[in-house]
Amino acid sequence: MLVVDDDEAVADVYASQLSESYDVLTAYDGESALEQVTEDVDVVLLDRRMHGLSGREVLERIRGRDIDCGVVMVTAVDPGFDIVDMGFDDYLLKPVEGAELQSVVAETVNRLDKRAVVREYHALSAKVATLRVEKNPAELEESDEYQRLLDRVDDLEARIEAGGDGARSDS
Repeated sequence: MLVVDDDEAVADVYASQLSESYDVLTAYDGESALEQVTEDVDVVLLDRRMHGLSGREVLERIRGRDIDCGVVMVTAVDPGFDIVDMGFDDYLLKPVEGAELQSVVAETVNRLDKRAVVREYHALSAKVATLRVEKNPAELEESDEYQRLLDRVDDLEARIEAGGDGARSDS
């Protein structure tokens, strides 16, 4: 997880509040944030109004890099209609209490888990559909690989129906 705020004291407080549950990185400006955002970062807490690159600009660049992380805007800026086109997962107004911060981060991670399960389900379902078109029923029935594929699709379908499993690394 990455906490980004140009007020170092605020960033450090948020990082401290989350460090018992997550591996937390901090950045005190947009450029530093972009250097630290990788596929290993699950959630970015992002101040909207910062010197240099704004939170909106950082968000746009993160999404432009196709990094599949959750982004929670944490800001003193009251939301306007401009937020409609912003690709964040949640929006919190400062000041934010530690319990609320923990809850929103946990919910964001849970949504990412669900998206990963759904993505895998769709990818494997496409493989099943392709094999059903290209192979005859006898070949499919004799294939251990195909049977394992069906078992995995069934497992994923059950997890989706149950609401996901929340099994994701803490970062």
